[in-house]
This record gives sequence, C-alpha cells and structure tokens, in this order.
Amino acid sequence: MEPTNELVYIVDDEANVGEALTTLLRANDKRVRIFTSGQDFIDFPRQDSCACLILDLKMPGLSGLEVQKLISAKTSIPVIFLTGRGDIPSTVRAMKGGAVDFSPSQLTRRRCSLRLIEH
Repeated sequence: MEPTNELVYIVDDEANVGEALTTLLRANDKRVRIFTSGQDFIDFPRQDSCACLILDLKMPGLSGLEVQKLISAKTSIPVIFLTGRGDIPSTVRAMKGGAVDFSPSQLTRRRCSLRLIEH
C-alpha cells in the first residue's frame, strides 16, 4: 500500500482511548497524532490540510466544544466527537458548530473508522 498524507488528530484525556484509536487508524494506513488535552492541541503548530480531528467532548481544562469553537475560526478541519457522557444539548451544539459526527463511546471504534474511510 502507498503511504498516505492523511493525518488524524486525536484529542482525548483518556490514554487508553487514544491508544485504541491509534492502533485502529494506523491499521488503516492513517497517520495519527495524539493529544491528551485540548490546550495541547490548540498550542501545537498544525497544518490542517488532509487532516481530521477526533475530539472528546468532556475533558479537564478546555472541553471539546471549546476546542471546536477556537479552531473553527481558523480552519475547516472535519471534527468527529466521541464521548461516553454526551447529552442532546451538547450534540446539538457540536453539530451546529460543524462536527461531521457525534458518537457515544460504545460505537467509537467501528463508527469512527467508517467515518474516516468516508472522508
């Protein structure tokens, strides 16, 4: 297989989630960069062409919704939200903010890989 330029950023405060997603994505020939906080992601000098963001909703410090709002003014990177503690108002805010998907953690691996393959 040819190497890909596609990069997936993962922002999740739970290391095991980031590691599981990384394994899955790399098995599908995606490059991955993991961040354990929203602030680390915001501070990282990124080039968002050919990139997508998998973002946890509820994290210490900046929440996923706050990260989405901060980056949306600067880039149009596709955002997929993952959460184990989502609610309808948060889902609505994420989708109105431009998220391409909002998945509860129980569906994370399968749904996330399918969404990334589509994009």
